[in-house]
This record gives sequence, C-alpha cells and structure tokens, in this order.
Amino acid sequence: MNLRLARNAWSNLLGAAIPALVMLATVPMVVKGLGDASYGVYSLVTAIVGYFAVIDINVTAGSVKYIAEHNARKDEEGVYETLSFGLATYAIIGVLGALGLLLGAEWFVTSVFSVPALLVPEAIATLRLAALGFLLGQVQSYLNSVPQSLMRYDISARVEMVFGTLVPIATVGVLLLGYGLFEVVLLRVIASSIHCTILWRAVKRLLPGAHWRWPGERARGALLGFSAYSFLSRFATLSYAHADKLIIGALVGVTGLAYFTVAATLANRVLSLTFRLSSVFFPAASAMAAKGELARLDRAYLKATRYVVFLNAAILVLVAVFAHQILRYWMNEDFARNGALVLAVMALSQFVDSLTSLPSLVNDGMGHPRVSGLFAVTRALAGLAIVWFGVAGWGIDGAAWGHLLGSVLFTAAFIVYVHGRTVPTSLARLLSQGYAPGLAGVALVAIAASTAETLFDRGVAEFLFILGVTVLLLGVHGLLFVVERDDRLMAWSRVKARWQPAG
Repeated sequence: MNLRLARNAWSNLLGAAIPALVMLATVPMVVKGLGDASYGVYSLVTAIVGYFAVIDINVTAGSVKYIAEHNARKDEEGVYETLSFGLATYAIIGVLGALGLLLGAEWFVTSVFSVPALLVPEAIATLRLAALGFLLGQVQSYLNSVPQSLMRYDISARVEMVFGTLVPIATVGVLLLGYGLFEVVLLRVIASSIHCTILWRAVKRLLPGAHWRWPGERARGALLGFSAYSFLSRFATLSYAHADKLIIGALVGVTGLAYFTVAATLANRVLSLTFRLSSVFFPAASAMAAKGELARLDRAYLKATRYVVFLNAAILVLVAVFAHQILRYWMNEDFARNGALVLAVMALSQFVDSLTSLPSLVNDGMGHPRVSGLFAVTRALAGLAIVWFGVAGWGIDGAAWGHLLGSVLFTAAFIVYVHGRTVPTSLARLLSQGYAPGLAGVALVAIAASTAETLFDRGVAEFLFILGVTVLLLGVHGLLFVVERDDRLMAWSRVKARWQPAG
C-alpha cells in the first residue's frame, strides 16, 4: 500500500506541478495582453464564479470516501449507487449556480464592485459566459474525483496535466491574435466541455459495468450526512480563497486587486503543490479505516507529515526570502514594489495552513468530518473579519497580514485538538517525528539566505548564486536529516539499477 500510495502521490503532484509552471510562465503575457485593469476584472470574475461554488454541498468528499470503502469491500453496486447520486447532485448544483450568475451578472458588476466604466459591458458579458463554465466545472470536478477514489490518480493527473498545460498556452495565443477578456473565458468554457467528455470516458473504462442505480434512503443519508460536514470545510476554503479578492475589489479597486492576485496566486500555486501529495491520503485513510489498519495508517501518516512539512518549509524559504526578485524578474518592478510583501506573507500563511492538510484528510477518512467542518467554518468567519479589517486599514498588505493571523490561530487550535482524538497519532509524536526533523534545519538555512540576500544581492548573477546555494543547502539537509534511511537506500538501489546493463 505504501508504494502504491507513493505512486499515486507522485502522479497527483505532477498533474498539478507542470500546469502550475506553465501558468506561472504565461501570467506575465496574460497580464500584458489584457492590461492591469482588465486582468483585475478577470480576477474579479474568477472570484465571483469561485464564490458561487459555496452552493456545492461537497458530495465529492462523501463520494470519494464511500467509493473507496465500497471498492475495498468489492461492493460494486455500492460504487454504482454512489456514482449515480454524485453525478445527479453536481448536475443540479451546476444548473442552479449558472442561473444565479446569469441573472445577477449586471448587478455584481455595476452595483457591488468598482469596475471602470469602459470595462463594464465586457465584464457583464464575460460573467454571463462564465455561468456556463460554472456548470461544466461542477461536473468536471466530480468526474475528476472518481478515478481518485479508486486510487487511479495517474488517470486524473494525466488529463489535468494536458488541459492545465494547453489552456494557458492557448490563452496567450488568443491574446496575441488581438482578442480580449470575453474570448479568454470562452476558450476555457470550451476546454472544460472537452475535459468533461474525456473524464467520462475514463470513468467508463475504470467501471465497465457502471449503470444508473439510485441509492436507497440509508445510502443517501450516509452520503449526505458525511458531505454536510465536509461542506463546511469547503465553504470555508472557498470563502478564504475568493472573499479576500471580493473585499479588495470593493474597497481598493481592480488595479490593487491585480497586484494582490498575482502575488497571492503565486504563493498559492507553489505552496499548494504538496497538497497534491497529501490528498491521496483521503481515499487511502478511508480504505485503511474500513479494514481496521490503524497502526499502518499511523506509520504512513507520520512519514508523510515528515516529508510534506519539509517540502513546504523549503518552498516557503525560496518564495519568501526572494519575493521581491521573483516578482521583479517574473513580472516587472511595479508588481515587485507593490506585491513583494504580499507574496512573502501569503507564502508564510499558506505554509501554516498546509500543516492542517494531512490531519484533516485523516480525520475525515476516519469518519469525523464534523470536527474539520466546524473548525473550518469558525476559521472562515473570524478570518474574513480579520482580512476585512486589514484591507480597510492597510490595503492589500493588510489583507496578507490578516490571512497570516487567522492561519496561525486556527491551525494551532486544530492540530492540538484532533491529535489523539480523531487522528490516531499523539501530538508529541507528530511534533518529534513529523515536524522536528525538517523545520529546525530549514530555519537555519532561511536565516543564512535572508542575510546573504540583504548583504550581497546586487544583480542577477548574485541573486542566482545565492538562490542556487540555498537550494543546495536545503537539499543536503533534506537528504541527511529528513529522508529516512530505508527510503534513501531504496532510492539509491533504483538509481543503480538504471545504470546496470540489461540481463
């Protein structure tokens, strides 16, 4: 199971990493093609559509859990019941959300947010078009979860990799041809429809006997009961992911929103990559809990925590220490001047948030979504109040500091509460075996890199040298003090086997 888990985690990571790199490479061209104000409108449209996803009651979470459990028990009819219920639910959610966006587009653009008058007609048309994208996106999201629940992340990752690579490149092509915001969103709607078709064919290959089977009252109750509390977590995630942009759009304007969105998106995309490693734990934890393999789950959880926390901490150092240079060379000096602090603080906030990923997945896999759901809602409500206060007083920098404060308070409370209760690992073992091996050394590297950057960075050559040395030190520390001996030996044996002649 551990090797299979690692392969699924690696596939899931690649499915996000390559599109993320392509997206980051194309953002400067998209911003230049649209202009700062139009890119701010694009961010606003994306935030509004994303926020409408709060009507998603997160049946995906319940579906992944129960498909994984039914599959582990060889219960095919249970799998088909869950699949049928999920598809019907997301089709209804998609239609309701699309109608809301279609009917409310003009009100959002003209009455709620500060959109320049010249951009109002295109913003309304784009938001109405995005309504169709919302419908397709809901179906796509559910279909993408089906291979994952069967521990076939390689399939969902390959499809995601292809579309996540081609769509940003095609977006740049659309802008180079002289088209604008409406055509960019139209491209994404068309791509989403093709994506849904391919995923459906993949599901049919994985489940050749799949047929429509409406679940009974008991099965529906189990799915909805689990999903109801998981919905709270989703609501909080969506609120935190999009509400800050809505607040900035209303209080600061679309140009400030563009600066914040670029910096926050970079931090989110880079720091969220390791969540792709973690997310495979949900179906795996569900399957192990169904079989009563709690000791095995505990060992896998601590090892995964050890590696994921180190990777996130290493990425945090690279992003936060070199925030100004990254934005200057990636975007331009205006974005570096206005967004460097946002990038550094948001990266730290994302790192703190990432500490809850694995315990949340294990908690839910063990069948306790109520705990993670209630914590998430409390954090969303309090956190958004903090962010609003920060934006009102200090603009986009205040938004970033508000995120960090909320992350620290609620992450600490969640970690202390769940360990030894709903997660079968003690807090002491988590700190000593999961956190300590990586964080102490990374902190020393961060101090050294920050000092060197302040004293010696005078140009591109010095920046690249300091960055290279920092990466080298982080890699050496990880190899010597984080990666376990058995894993080092296994990795080295695989490297040697590749150099040995066949036969």
